Amino acid sequence: MPVSRPYISTGALTMTHPLSIGPHAVTPPVVLAPMAGITNAPFRTLCREFSGGKGLFVSEMITTRALVERNEKTMQLIKFDASEQPRSIQLYGVDPATVGKAVRMIAEEGLADHIDLNFGCPVPKVTRKGGGSALPYKRNLLRAILREAVAGAGDLPVTMKMRKGIDDDHITYLDAGRIAVEEGVTAIALHGRTAAQHYGGTADWDAIARLKEHVPEIPVLGNGDIWSAEDALRMVRETGCDGVVVGRGCLGRPWLFADLVAGFEGRTGDFVRPTLREVADVMVRHATLLGEWIGDESKGVVDFRKHVAWYLKGFAVGSEMRKRLAITSSLEELRAGLDELDLDQPWPVGAEGPRGRTSGNNRVVLPDGWLKDPYDCSGVTEDAELDTSGG
Repeated sequence: MPVSRPYISTGALTMTHPLSIGPHAVTPPVVLAPMAGITNAPFRTLCREFSGGKGLFVSEMITTRALVERNEKTMQLIKFDASEQPRSIQLYGVDPATVGKAVRMIAEEGLADHIDLNFGCPVPKVTRKGGGSALPYKRNLLRAILREAVAGAGDLPVTMKMRKGIDDDHITYLDAGRIAVEEGVTAIALHGRTAAQHYGGTADWDAIARLKEHVPEIPVLGNGDIWSAEDALRMVRETGCDGVVVGRGCLGRPWLFADLVAGFEGRTGDFVRPTLREVADVMVRHATLLGEWIGDESKGVVDFRKHVAWYLKGFAVGSEMRKRLAITSSLEELRAGLDELDLDQPWPVGAEGPRGRTSGNNRVVLPDGWLKDPYDCSGVTEDAELDTSGG
């Protein structure tokens, strides 16, 4: 889309070592974080288009049990556009054997070029099974899963994404990082929050720096509170991390990846600040892509509804119109509603900064007795696997 590009001053950043995920060079070192219900093929397409095909774009979380059982919804979620290279899948699993089967399936059937393992999800339906951000507390279980995954992946690189720990009293990221190195993981992404923080408070970038010092053998990517290209550049400068993983900052703003590429390449005059008209065009394209992907225009528009508030953040759009746009069920209805707005509005200052979930200080839901012993994992079985995908 055509965009307004006012000059915004920021310093260029030269990476000492280009980021490589196995055989895949990621230049600039920018990764789209897996987000349940968000980072499906249509959204990845938008982000990749704005980046000019640069960066790495990971699928939403796929549960290993559902993949192994070839769940219909899951097989749809792992479909990649022909232009996606490399193809990256994020897997969630608790049982080493099931994770191993899923990874071997991906490798043997050529379903992806890169596998990321989820040890960072803080939502209760995941942690109550011992998965996501709860799992690294069980050191031996983590090691067993990583060992099975790396062995099953063959030549495919295996990476992992994690949080600092369960809460401030149960910090795991340094131990987990060392285990990852020992088991052959290619790179680690660290979200600088605990599971208890969810998405509240401020991400601890110092933890990212400590992890980088602790595991200098492999790339460390930083995640948390990257709302702009300036934030990404600052994170790399302050922590020494090898790249950034961007999640909530791109909600309703896929052109953030154009900013990130421009920032890392030193093209400070190329930051995207679209008018509402340009944003509306992206909204319609996003909804259209979803309909094509699902195979039903109406279902695509319904799935798009969750994105409406993020796209319109900061613009002068009345509450009634916001509600109306959030219940549309056809592309014609969506376009007609958008056309009633003052589409000449410039990019608003209020659109910058945090977006998405911000809740924090939550009690982490864990399996009974989970915290008694950080090494005993005898109570974890394949029954702990989720049977559906999407986080």
